[in-house]
Amino acid sequence: MKTTLAALALTLAAAPAAFAQEMTQTTTLDRGGQIGSEDTFTGTVFVAPVFGPNMNDVSAGEVTFMPGARSAWHTHPIGQYLVVTQGTGWYQEEGQEKQIMRTGDVVFAPAGVNHWHGATDSTSVTHYAIQAAEDGSAVTWGALVTDEEYGS
Repeated sequence: MKTTLAALALTLAAAPAAFAQEMTQTTTLDRGGQIGSEDTFTGTVFVAPVFGPNMNDVSAGEVTFMPGARSAWHTHPIGQYLVVTQGTGWYQEEGQEKQIMRTGDVVFAPAGVNHWHGATDSTSVTHYAIQAAEDGSAVTWGALVTDEEYGS
């Protein structure tokens, strides 16, 4: 009986270790990146994954816009956070005035809100774009932002 209880106690004590996960680390070189598509960006934009869809289908990318570069109009089914890590840029919600974003700012676009974001005409900006997918999609792309829309 003592042997059975001892074996059971050891098994239960070891159980959490059997299900434990380890922390991981990736470097910028591990993650890579690419120039943004002309279908979804105007100007020079570099998009690097930070992490792919994992916890609740959340993903993040580090996006760098050179001066004058911007995203197309788009929406997110769950919403999107932009965490500005460097530089100065602009963002705009459809029907609203263009707004400025700077290093340290966090911008939230609610679900379904049509918007664009990017660099100013004279400065670059880098931000983390964090969004969740719904039914396998995290973004619905619209038309490119025209030079007139961007300059207004």
